[in-house]
Amino acid sequence: MLYHLLYPLHTDFTLFNVVRYISFRSLAAALTALLVSFLLGPSLIRWLKARQIGQHVRNDGPQSHLSKAGTPTMGGSLIIIAMSLATLAWVELDNPYVWLVILIVIGYGSVGFVDDYRKLIRKNSKGLSAKQKLFWQFLMAGIVAGFLYALPDSEFGTTLTVPFFKNFQPDLGWLYIPFVMLVIVGTSNAVNLTDGLDGLAIGPVITCIITFGMMTYFAGHQEISNYLQIPYVPGSGTLAIVCAAVFGAGLGFLWFNTFPAQVFMGDVGSLALGGALGTVAVVTKQ
Repeated sequence: MLYHLLYPLHTDFTLFNVVRYISFRSLAAALTALLVSFLLGPSLIRWLKARQIGQHVRNDGPQSHLSKAGTPTMGGSLIIIAMSLATLAWVELDNPYVWLVILIVIGYGSVGFVDDYRKLIRKNSKGLSAKQKLFWQFLMAGIVAGFLYALPDSEFGTTLTVPFFKNFQPDLGWLYIPFVMLVIVGTSNAVNLTDGLDGLAIGPVITCIITFGMMTYFAGHQEISNYLQIPYVPGSGTLAIVCAAVFGAGLGFLWFNTFPAQVFMGDVGSLALGGALGTVAVVTKQ
């Protein structure tokens, strides 16, 4: 929104011409998400504590984890809010790839929210069944896969990039749809399985999202992508702003999640972040 408000002013004030650059908006998105996290974090933690939305710890795990019982969970909602606000503030709102990532983040976050909610209400660690989770995850991933498959070959295509093999790019055809679904769902659940200790999931997510942020910028820049011999995906460069927003939101959350954790991410955060990583990876063909 800020992009669409500020950039048109560059005709009268040359200072606003800087808004057109993805690098500037990526930095702005990261700082915006970080600021939102710092501002909303304490209030969210107090709200969760007041409503006794605390983590239930399974009694078959390490004894040291029992002391974490009652620590507020569902803190991943802070990441989603900060990331979404920063993204919508600085991206071009007509970019379809941005909306695909937002769809997965909010959709997978909603699945995680329901799962966390059931855990807290029933006071156990089961929540949604695996079948229920996978059904909704594959459904939303299928929407993303179907959209990408329907794009013209000149914009996206169904070829698969294999790292370290420049001349081996098989065309999967309709098999690209289940491939995309497996990547997104698999990455989402990988982050979910990683979550469990103070800062354990958000740390790797931050490093991965920085890497994919660079890849989105390279893939969206025709000259750089040709030089590096990676697939050029028009419009994918804007996802660098999304990755920067995730980075800023994740860094802000990490402030409250480092040992001793004041809040846990919960499935609402881990499923959403993993889904975002998977979607960005698919769009950039990396």
